[in-house]
Amino acid sequence: MAQNKFDLARKILLEGIRPALNILGRGSRVAEQLVLGTGIQESLLIHRQQLGGGPALGLFQMEPFTHDDCWNNFLRFRPDLADKVKRTLKPGERPLAATLKINDRYAAAMCRVRYIRATPPLPSPDDLQGLANYWKQHYNTPLGAGTPEEFVAKWPQYVNAQTFD
Repeated sequence: MAQNKFDLARKILLEGIRPALNILGRGSRVAEQLVLGTGIQESLLIHRQQLGGGPALGLFQMEPFTHDDCWNNFLRFRPDLADKVKRTLKPGERPLAATLKINDRYAAAMCRVRYIRATPPLPSPDDLQGLANYWKQHYNTPLGAGTPEEFVAKWPQYVNAQTFD
C-alpha cells in the first residue's frame, strides 16, 4: 500500500502539477513541492469533494468562493496569466469551480494561483517545515482546521527520493 501512495503522488505530479506549473511559467522544485504537499494534506490525493459535505473541491480542496475570488480579483487583472490558466482546461471545459473536481491540471493551476497571490517568497526547496507553514498561512489560513504538523507527518508517506526526478 505504501508504494501505491508514492506512485500516486508521482502520477499526480507528472500528469497534473508539473504540466500545469509549466504552462503557467511558474514551475520550480519548491512550487511543485508546495502544490503536491497541498494535495497530500488537503485530500490525500484521492478526495475530490470535501469530506463531511463541505464546499471544497478537487485534489487541492479549493472552495468555490476562493476559486471565484482568484478569477474576479486577481486573474481578471492579469490577462496573460488568466490565458495560461485557461490552457489547462480540456476542450469543452470552462473555468468554473466545478471543473476543479474533474481536471487535476486545472486544479493544480488554480492552487498555484492561490499561492502566487501570497506576497512572501516561497520557502527553500526541501524545507518541509517551511512548506507546511507556508501552506497553513496562505492556503489553509490560520482559521482552517489543518495543522503544519499534519502536513509534515503525511509528507513521507507519499514522497520519496524518486518523486521529483
